[in-house]
Amino acid sequence: MTQFMQRTRHPIRSLFLGVLIAAVNLGLALSLTAQIPSPPVKTTARIALVTGIDYPGHKWEDTSKALMEELAKDKRLKVDLIKDPAFLGTKKLNQYDAVIIHFMPWEKPSPGPKAGEALKAYIKSGKGMVVTHFACGAFNDWPPFVEVAGRVYDPKLPPHDPYAKFKVEVRDADHPITKGLDPFEVTDELYTCLAGETKIRILETAKSVVDKKDYPMAFVLEFGKGRVFNTPLGHDAQVYHTPGVARLMRRAVAWTAGLPVIDIPADQPVALACVGCCGAGMEPVAQAQPQPQPKEKP
Repeated sequence: MTQFMQRTRHPIRSLFLGVLIAAVNLGLALSLTAQIPSPPVKTTARIALVTGIDYPGHKWEDTSKALMEELAKDKRLKVDLIKDPAFLGTKKLNQYDAVIIHFMPWEKPSPGPKAGEALKAYIKSGKGMVVTHFACGAFNDWPPFVEVAGRVYDPKLPPHDPYAKFKVEVRDADHPITKGLDPFEVTDELYTCLAGETKIRILETAKSVVDKKDYPMAFVLEFGKGRVFNTPLGHDAQVYHTPGVARLMRRAVAWTAGLPVIDIPADQPVALACVGCCGAGMEPVAQAQPQPQPKEKP
């Protein structure tokens, strides 16, 4: 009887010790995890709006100003206006969380392969890029641009529908950019000239009145660790001031820059103010003004 009890004690004791050791290890692991600080939550983002040249029918000075005013309604976005596309080939680009490509070197060379490769490396490292309107042709003499832009200008295709009002429909309501967005109408050029085989995720489309086909008006892709948003919308300033487009652009820029997507009141006023560096080729950015608080009734 005594020998039997001795034999049974050992397994029970081993089991108890095993449970005790596991509990100690779990407590130690939880303690170490609690001591590791969480990464800081990103609250602002620096954005480079690169422009300075375009097709003669595109008034980039006006469209840049309109886009800046709408982006400034999201106070987290700190935008610098840069009027030299060659900036993309400089190390200063890496100071920004995302870049907006808003130029097309009509009948002139693009910034070139060196700047293009720098842009690819920038995005691949985890930065963001937004392409708007005719910027789909920003690197028309450098074919690899389609790898990061998703779709690019093809001069062999019909360019666009006549400038007119059309409806933009949401095709993917699950993406953070378009979640909760409604269809909207805009007076613009409905581009039918985008080409490419890069895998993209289409967010919004519009139907051409010419060939009755649906064309992407907003789409995204990921390149390396980076995020890209592309929209052919933006022929003139009033397009960017259209509430549906303004809301789309604010969300897209925030998403590409790694910020949470939030909604901003469409009627929030803005004023020009200098933020960040305003050196050569840079200009003051638009900043949202605080909303006046209603006075209390006596």
